[in-house]
Amino acid sequence: MSALFPKWFNAFPTLAAVGAGGTLMAAIAGFWYYATPAFWAVGYQPIQPVEAFSHQIHAGRLGMDCRYCHTKVEVSAEANIPNVATCYGCHAEKRLAAWQTQRVSLVRQAYATNESIEWRRVNKLPDYVRNFPHHAHIAAGVSCYSCHGQITAMPVVHQVAPLSMSWCLDCHRNPESSLVPKDRVTQLVWVEQFLTNRANGTPAQPTPGDVVHSLERQPPQGCGACHY
Repeated sequence: MSALFPKWFNAFPTLAAVGAGGTLMAAIAGFWYYATPAFWAVGYQPIQPVEAFSHQIHAGRLGMDCRYCHTKVEVSAEANIPNVATCYGCHAEKRLAAWQTQRVSLVRQAYATNESIEWRRVNKLPDYVRNFPHHAHIAAGVSCYSCHGQITAMPVVHQVAPLSMSWCLDCHRNPESSLVPKDRVTQLVWVEQFLTNRANGTPAQPTPGDVVHSLERQPPQGCGACHY
């Protein structure tokens, strides 16, 4: 009487187990990446009202400091967006006459009608994180570049970092890789070169030792550091 199953079928349970394990690992790996901010958030670039404000022109070509517009970044958790009056200071009638574009017209119209410009937020953390404390990080020597990238080269701003919990904790565990002299935090081109040199092992200007050593001794990794 012939066997019910052929001899090669003896290997089927092993092959099935290996295949199921491989499929499960692939599913976990795919979910680990595709269901995280590294995939869904990085590169996010919302469509801004009319012609978007160009950081490449203002912060890049004109060399405007970040704090001229984001005036509260050193004293507040929020990096506030400037009101229309700040923009109108440069773009009022008969000023910058060469820039007769729709972008400038939007500023003048909003100022004349006492309305705000509905800029769309690019970087947004979940509500349970509360406000990311910009002032605390700026005071410690964390540059805008470390979170927002090379803004001076962006005609339209997009999100460059996942801003996830693991991404934040990686910085907290290795703070020296992101800290720069406090008087340079908004000089993004200089900061990029400074951090690149440091990563390549090139001697660079030392960062504030008290902050670095404090963070190295006891980096804020507890829940209360952000969820307070």
